[in-house]
Amino acid sequence: MLYAVIPAGGSGTRLWPLSRAGHPKFLHPLTGTSESLLQATVSRLAPLTTPERTLVVTGTAHVTAVARQLAGLPEENILVEPSPRDSCAAIGLACAVIAERDPTAVMGSFAADHLIGDPQRWAEVVREAVRGAEAGRLMTVGITPTRAETGYGYLECADAVDGAPQRRVTEFKEKPAAEVAEAYLRSGRHLWNASMFVWRADVFLAELARQQPAMHAGLTAIAKAWGTPEQDEVLGTVWPTLPKISVDYAVMEGAAAAGQVDTVPGDFGWNDVGDFHTLGEVLPGDADGNVLLDAGHGEKAPVLLHDSSGVVVVPQSGRLIATVGLRDMIVVDTPDAVLVCPRDRAQDVKKIVDELKSRGEETYV
Repeated sequence: MLYAVIPAGGSGTRLWPLSRAGHPKFLHPLTGTSESLLQATVSRLAPLTTPERTLVVTGTAHVTAVARQLAGLPEENILVEPSPRDSCAAIGLACAVIAERDPTAVMGSFAADHLIGDPQRWAEVVREAVRGAEAGRLMTVGITPTRAETGYGYLECADAVDGAPQRRVTEFKEKPAAEVAEAYLRSGRHLWNASMFVWRADVFLAELARQQPAMHAGLTAIAKAWGTPEQDEVLGTVWPTLPKISVDYAVMEGAAAAGQVDTVPGDFGWNDVGDFHTLGEVLPGDADGNVLLDAGHGEKAPVLLHDSSGVVVVPQSGRLIATVGLRDMIVVDTPDAVLVCPRDRAQDVKKIVDELKSRGEETYV
């Protein structure tokens, strides 16, 4: 039985002003249903694991909301990190805690804020990754690319052997320039890196010890104190000393160079819901291509779109939103902030957040 780890962090700055530091995107119903992204993540894990073997790693600001949304999860399975230390510390903490229970357990790490169009196919791919992990490989789930995307990292793979679904990962690639992304798409050897990982706890921890001995020592000390009266003291002392680094940089790139990483390619409608333009593409719209994001409370928001097409509307304030003659725009209305932006500038929304931070206006962030 798989242990599932869900890192639930980040603030989703390209989805501002809907997503905020105190209520980030994974807590919002951006799925086309009343489920939040976090709840949808747990739901699609149901065929693979149980609530008792599902762990969420989140920050102190989000723990109450996470517990409220995941009422079926045991309280002790919500691991609270005192401060953000990036994905290696978060995923490594969960792995070390799981290893205390069962050193050879297979765990998978799946982000809290992704959409999956075909959950059944996704589960089949994860099961294949589990088989690789049981054999001692560090596994990833790679996404078969559908376009020359510059916003994702890539996995460079060796050729498949004898029709096997697994492929050796030879190198992790950074987000590429447009012409490089085109070359990746044509090569047939590159997959999108969706940061979905599956491995045996002991195998990952051994590789962490080889490449990041200080991180390994700190996480091991925290895990040994986890659930004891010393937990808070050890966590408070050790956690701030851990390197702030992603699991890709800290472990997976070096492991791939050493020939220890495999991937299972998947084509199951994956999307990381990075910005409002993407939401407009993946959620159902009306006959004119307008997408109205449900507030998640069941009520119908007051929106009137006249002679408008391709408009993404996020009504969160209760005010009437009316548009006339808009084409391919984003309108986000929250109680304290309004965003209006062309869809082809959706990636630049994070610059507003950066500007607000530089001006010290943290209440809007």
